[in-house]
Amino acid sequence: MSEKLVLHEGEMEVMEASQFADVSAVSHAVRFDNDLCTGCGLCAAFCPMEVIAMADGRPQAVAAEACWGCETCSGQCPVHAIRIEATAQEGDAPAEASASPMDEHTRSRYREWARVLRDVLGLRWHPVAITLVRAGDPLPDVPMPEERLRYCQALMAARRGRALMMPVNRHACPDGTSILGLAPIPAKLASGELYILFHKLDSVEAAQRMVAERPSLPPRSVRATVTCPLDEPRCEAEVVAVIGTPEQMMWLSMATSYYTGHRHDFHASGYNAQCVETTLIPLTSGEINISFGCYGCRASSDVDDTLMMMGIPVSLMDDVVKGLRELGKRAIPQSRDKVYLPPF
Repeated sequence: MSEKLVLHEGEMEVMEASQFADVSAVSHAVRFDNDLCTGCGLCAAFCPMEVIAMADGRPQAVAAEACWGCETCSGQCPVHAIRIEATAQEGDAPAEASASPMDEHTRSRYREWARVLRDVLGLRWHPVAITLVRAGDPLPDVPMPEERLRYCQALMAARRGRALMMPVNRHACPDGTSILGLAPIPAKLASGELYILFHKLDSVEAAQRMVAERPSLPPRSVRATVTCPLDEPRCEAEVVAVIGTPEQMMWLSMATSYYTGHRHDFHASGYNAQCVETTLIPLTSGEINISFGCYGCRASSDVDDTLMMMGIPVSLMDDVVKGLRELGKRAIPQSRDKVYLPPF
């Protein structure tokens, strides 16, 4: 594993939308249904990559080569008059040697962690192994999606059993991609403009403060994200993400402090849940962190209103699993059996 990533400090590197054109290995066609379109202009206003402009009262795709396929335009269209069609381009990456495969001891260790998490907590889906491949490091042998996906979508796909590697040319969310260090932040996001359009914050000043206070990695310090089911790992993980109920998160928190009694200081905001709260904070702090989810991951994935998330640094997993085993002997089954509930 490469040296530890450090958070980006100081002035943000901001890239204009047109400068993103050369990173896309997926071509996009932006289709407008002129019979439905009302010419409201919301698609042009909301597009973070400035792909769409208004001409004679109608939207036009003036820079389709810069489209990330985030579908913000189609999601905001009140009459559903926009369709994004994506096609993976052939031969978009030069051939190179893959990273060395995992050793069997580490693979078996991860599988045992996954077994305990699922059996003791009663998780419905897989815990997820997360890796950020550093710039300059070889890529592991993990399939890439044909279309661009948001990082939170890839994480949820791994929760359902699908391993995915996504370099910058497979990431669909410019916001999360900049946070995770794959690319600079687009100007419309750095300015806070889009957050106001979404009515997520009261003012541009509040939006700019939120962007400035959230952690991020230096642009281009990360080459790719890898998300795999923990019980079918493809490379060494740095963070384990668990998606479950608040009760399951409670037991994980208790398992982490089973041997120390330490109380946790969690950082959660409702903004940038999977990229910041579930991944980046555990990775850089070495501590567990919870997330309630965010607008993006709840709008674009199968996370329902009963679920929340936790990110656990791999360095803590042995103690978490040991503590969870102990809690599973008595505390968890008794609590779930409601042993103190008086009879009615």
